[in-house]
Amino acid sequence: MSTELPEAAVPPPTGSIGSSQAPTRRTFIATTTVVGGAVVAGGVIGGPLFVDDEVAAAEAVSQSRVSLTVNGTGRTVTVDNRTSLLDLLREHFGLTGSKKGCNAGACGACTVLVDGRRVNSCLTLAVRLEGAEVTTIEGLADGDELHPLQQAFIDEDAFQCGYCTPGQIMSGVGCIKEGHTGSPEEIREWMSGNICRCGCYVKITRAVEQTAGRK
Repeated sequence: MSTELPEAAVPPPTGSIGSSQAPTRRTFIATTTVVGGAVVAGGVIGGPLFVDDEVAAAEAVSQSRVSLTVNGTGRTVTVDNRTSLLDLLREHFGLTGSKKGCNAGACGACTVLVDGRRVNSCLTLAVRLEGAEVTTIEGLADGDELHPLQQAFIDEDAFQCGYCTPGQIMSGVGCIKEGHTGSPEEIREWMSGNICRCGCYVKITRAVEQTAGRK
């Protein structure tokens, strides 16, 4: 007769190395929860993870003082080093004529003149313009007398919604100063960075051509 016991009836081994009861899943989760809570509590009670002095120093380094001339008026301001010229003009100086279109330098709605050159102000860091002369759409007119290109835009009806118009006019002024007005094709080429979603390109070209004295 066989003396083997059924598997279910075999008693657990005793006296072996693994005789101590292994932690259950519930015990393991409870233990890790308690330990994790102690670590978090220690971080809160013991103080911040970063030294306050280091944070303050980092914040101080992230700002700079810049002096520039905007539309003939000297300005001095302390700004975050990441501030764009567009945000400086709109948010700090209240000059909202320059528009934030794509904010990626692709539409030209934010075009202004810096030292006579046209730039996308959304891509230009304000802190790099120490001593620069900036001209925006607000600085073109002489009192109640419009700039010739502003008047030409009215005469040629070269706008519809008007959102891109400030950038178009500033780019047109730069285009004329650069001498890129030899033909309608040349004007379109050198104004191609300014997008008009209303499609007034023909009239915009005529306005620039008129101002350049070719019509």
